[in-house]
Amino acid sequence: MDISRRSLFKTLLQGMGAGLLFSRRLPPALAIGEEPGRNESGPLITRVTRPLDAETPVREFTSFLTPNHRFFVRSHFGPPAPELISEAGWKLRVNGLVERSQEFTLKDLKQLEPVTITAVVQCSGNGRTFHRPKVPGVQWERGAVGNAEWTGVRLCDVLARAAVKEGAQHVQLQGADRPVMASVPLFTRSIPLAKALHPDTILAYEMNGRPLPVLHGAPLRAILPGWMADSCTKWLTEITVQPETAKGYYMETAYRMPVKPVEAGTISTGPSTPVEAMVVKSLIAAPHEDETVKVGPVTVQGVSWSGEATVVQVEVSVDGGKTWEPARLLGEDLPYAWRQWQWLWKARTAGPTTILCRAIDSRGDTQPAATPWNPGGFLWNGWDRVSVTVVA
Repeated sequence: MDISRRSLFKTLLQGMGAGLLFSRRLPPALAIGEEPGRNESGPLITRVTRPLDAETPVREFTSFLTPNHRFFVRSHFGPPAPELISEAGWKLRVNGLVERSQEFTLKDLKQLEPVTITAVVQCSGNGRTFHRPKVPGVQWERGAVGNAEWTGVRLCDVLARAAVKEGAQHVQLQGADRPVMASVPLFTRSIPLAKALHPDTILAYEMNGRPLPVLHGAPLRAILPGWMADSCTKWLTEITVQPETAKGYYMETAYRMPVKPVEAGTISTGPSTPVEAMVVKSLIAAPHEDETVKVGPVTVQGVSWSGEATVVQVEVSVDGGKTWEPARLLGEDLPYAWRQWQWLWKARTAGPTTILCRAIDSRGDTQPAATPWNPGGFLWNGWDRVSVTVVA
């Protein structure tokens, strides 16, 4: 087949991500995700080995907070060289449409008012493997998501030190991670100024009460509660205030959704919009796929979330979606965090059964049976399902 080098390169980028092809060769400890005395990737399901892309087994979501060593891992190029993110040599630079360009050390940032927010962080491609027909990219199933307490400083407080000028509309975020080949585009993203100035948008240096792990963006990453993780830049080193969105592959081509529905399996040529806010979703954490349960009471439990909205109801079905019963929502209803839920199933008939769940949020959006197909395989939120066998 006659195919240009440029077309081949673009196809490979779209299909597998630049980082998978051109990732920096990591020291062994980082390549397997270890911290001293702990195997960080042990409980995770590896989807790509270099750079490490690994998801959390959904059975781990019976806890409200996802422990750091069980939190999914995703990047395009892997962690930066250690000298680029060591506390001694690291700085955050703020420039662009500002009155005063600024440089912050981690110590400087910690002089600002600290903020802790509990928020779900989810890869835009979580659930990609369930799209039909299949789409290229990391074949995430259900576990490229987690819920954690993030501590840091408000991005608006950092921008206030620099004094944003009139005409600013977007804030570009750049991390220290780099591809091996200079011809591969940087992972550069930008967010609207309104989201950057929201008091809940933070620059995090702690995760679940501990210093941010290297695999999760140390020493500093952006956390945009309610938005997908592609906007939550890791290893953050530079913030540029500007009148327009960031240029480049990861804003103009990747992480975009068609404005209008497209026919499954086709290439979208119409207008598109960046992937931003999460959509309503729920998952079944127990029982597990292919588990055997006994006739009688069975506790079904899971988690649900909806980005910038809140979950108001979760429903469960064991008859293929013909009828639904409400589950009990557990715990406090915190903005941006997921909500745990529980439902007592009275299993009466032996044999195979599929358990379904769906969530409804405060905007009235209901988790659909299946997500409309899109070329990037983004924002999957179809009914979650777990197949079990009931025995007498």
